[in-house]
Parts: sequence; structure tokens; C-alpha cells
Amino acid sequence: MTSPILVTGGTGTLGRLVVPRLLDAGREVRVLSRHGRKEAEGVEHVTGDLATGEGVDAAAEGAELIVHLAGTPKGDEVKARHLVRAASRAGTRHLVFISVVGADRIPVTSAVDRAMFGYFAAKLAAERLIAGSGVPWTTLRATQFHDLTLLTVRGLARLPVVPVPAGWRLQPVDAGEVAARLAELALGAPAGLVPDMGGPRVYELADLVRGYLRATGRRRPTVPVPLPGGAARAYRAGANLAPDRAVGRRTWEEFLGERLEPARHTHGLPVGG
Repeated sequence: MTSPILVTGGTGTLGRLVVPRLLDAGREVRVLSRHGRKEAEGVEHVTGDLATGEGVDAAAEGAELIVHLAGTPKGDEVKARHLVRAASRAGTRHLVFISVVGADRIPVTSAVDRAMFGYFAAKLAAERLIAGSGVPWTTLRATQFHDLTLLTVRGLARLPVVPVPAGWRLQPVDAGEVAARLAELALGAPAGLVPDMGGPRVYELADLVRGYLRATGRRRPTVPVPLPGGAARAYRAGANLAPDRAVGRRTWEEFLGERLEPARHTHGLPVGG
């Protein structure tokens, strides 16, 4: 009988896609969440809080493999610290972590940088904690998910005049494809920092916004807005991209068409124009 795989963030965007793949591989899965809610058949749900450490030791007990997907713009370092301590006590043999492309290339040194790019610094801090924990580990860095790209674009497009950070580019990747890669890594041997995973194409952010506006039948002028700071400069230079690791297959256009199709039927939106 194999030990359960502990998954943090198992009810989130990525976790909901990783958990079924682990179940399909015949593994027992234990999901750690603050409310211990049950969302998948055959999954053990336990209550704990990575931010405070409460319940984390109990969640990690008996788990030889941990897949750490719980991430927020703030607090990743604290969560990783509580998790690696619990993993060390539990004798965990493999800890898998999802990080972000550019975590080591986007400098976050000023208050302005922290306000806009603190996520990258938090991920890098968590990476370093895991790598130095003594627990065998694997870390995968991915570019921005389609779902999160859509949230960004949708938020910008709500304004009558759309401000678009000048020179920004994104390489959206399908969360399901990242989930499949994470499950593969989790079921393999610890591999350290593995090659990045990016979407199939790099886009100008302004083009993503305009494509979304066309798909939803709206017209908005876009205005390029230069952003200050070293982190924004690194972003403009493409530090958040992995063009040599464009291994994702599902394009932004495919994702957007599938995601917006129900809205077109419901609200009578024009198709494409």
C-alpha cells in the first residue's frame, strides 16, 4: 500500500487539475486546505493553514510525497517554511513545487517593485527554502496560465480607455498541460530545478487585450503606459518569458474561444467581431 500524496492548493486552479491525474495513476491523495472541504470523490481532505502552520504537521504525517501548489501574491515564503519543516519531520522523500518563470530574473528591490512584482520575489524565496530544506525536491517554473491572463486582460478591458503597460509581453500556457507535467514529475524521482514550461507563443499584452475586446464585441482605445522600476524594466526585456521552452500546445486563441463561447450564446455576443 502506497502512502498518500499530500497536495497543498488542491482546490485551486492548478490543484483541481493535478489531483485527478494523481488519482488516475492509482495514488491516494490528501488535500490540505483551510476549510477541509470535500470537492473530489476518493480524496482525503484535511484542515490546516500554511500561513500559520496550524495542522500542517498532521497533514504531512505519512506523506512520502508532497506537491506544493498553494500560492498567493504574498506569504509564499512563510507557507514554504511551515511546509518544509513539516515535511522534514514526516520524513518526506520528495517535495514538488510550482514556481514562475522569471522568479530569478526579475529584481524586486523597491516599494514600487514589491507592489507590482512581489509574487516573483515570494516564489524565489520559497524556491530557496525548499532547495535548502534537506528534503529531496523538484521545482517547475511555468509562464502565466491562460486563466490568469484572462483575469488580467478582463480587468484592464473594464475601463473605458484601457491602460496597457508599455512593452509587456506574455506567454500564456494551459493550466491542464502544466498539471500533467507536474503529475509526471511528482511520480518520478526528485530532479531539482527542471526546464521551464512556457506556452506555445509570446504575445504583446496590447494584442491580448485587443483580441479579448474583439472576441467580446467591444471597442476600447488602448493607451501604452510606461512603468518605472527595475522589475518593470526586466519585464519589458522578457525576463518573464521562456521562448526556448515553448512546449505548451494549447494556444491563447483556442482557450479564449472555448471560454467565451458560452457567453456568446448566453448574452448574444457577436462571434469574433
